[in-house]
Amino acid sequence: MPQPFGFNSTTEDVLEGVDLKGKRILITGASAGLGIETARALASRGADLVCAARDLEKARRALAETFEQAADGVQIELIELDLASLASVRKAADALNAKGETFDVVIANAGVMACPEGTTSDGFETQFGTNHLGHFVFVNRIAPLIKDGGRVVIVSSGAHHRGDVDLDDPNFDKTPYEPYLAYGRSKTANTLYGVALDSRLRGRGVRVVSLSPGLVPTELGRHRAGAPAGASPAPAPSVPPLLPKTLQQGAATSVWAAVVAASDLIGGQYCEDVQVAPINTDLATRGGVRPYAIDPTRAEALWRKSEEMVGERFDL
Repeated sequence: MPQPFGFNSTTEDVLEGVDLKGKRILITGASAGLGIETARALASRGADLVCAARDLEKARRALAETFEQAADGVQIELIELDLASLASVRKAADALNAKGETFDVVIANAGVMACPEGTTSDGFETQFGTNHLGHFVFVNRIAPLIKDGGRVVIVSSGAHHRGDVDLDDPNFDKTPYEPYLAYGRSKTANTLYGVALDSRLRGRGVRVVSLSPGLVPTELGRHRAGAPAGASPAPAPSVPPLLPKTLQQGAATSVWAAVVAASDLIGGQYCEDVQVAPINTDLATRGGVRPYAIDPTRAEALWRKSEEMVGERFDL
């Protein structure tokens, strides 16, 4: 009997024997780190890709190996997408809608982490605006392009343990800014968005899942000198440190959720280590998902607040 996937599973492990020829997958943040490995793994199995990135030249350089390892006949398209600008988000979504080509999977992978205090071009706190609101508008706008029975994969983080979203103060206008708290709230928002979007799309068989890739040393952690990406202060001295993963291990949960796992298993769920994560209410331990991050009532409240903030309503 095959062994279940887990912490050490890689993209190659979860895609063994999988043929993705004829599948079309969109990946945001496909210019570095997990986005590149996700793209490489899927293209090597025959999937056509649309790779979205803020810096297209950087993405072309980073994707060079992906082009080389792609299966015969695979098409890889690059589109410009700056999630910190709703003008860019809407322009990219409008261009995709105008083309009308459908997707089997959308992977919302891009993000920023523990940034110095700042705002997006629209005045939102940088991490909430980029990680959540940018994807909220982009994915909602292209939702009609996702095929019935398709999937949306949202890369969240175990950093959601840092705190629930503050719907009364999403931009830290009333409270002191703390980079890791802001990051954690944005990742909670990612997970709650997955719950709300799944409830809207499941009627046509489209399921939505959020996940933690684990601690993976990538340029995401550029704002924390001397520490790898994903590293955040331990919630308590007694909590053991996170163990790092390779890129191949970190992207494994994304590709598993995208094309391997059963839809009904992962729909509306939060996953980690290539499996559905358990609910964890113990503040002294890592792992699992906090109840507030998958609460349907909180998810709906965030949806309404997000619509208010971006000035756009989505009836999906």
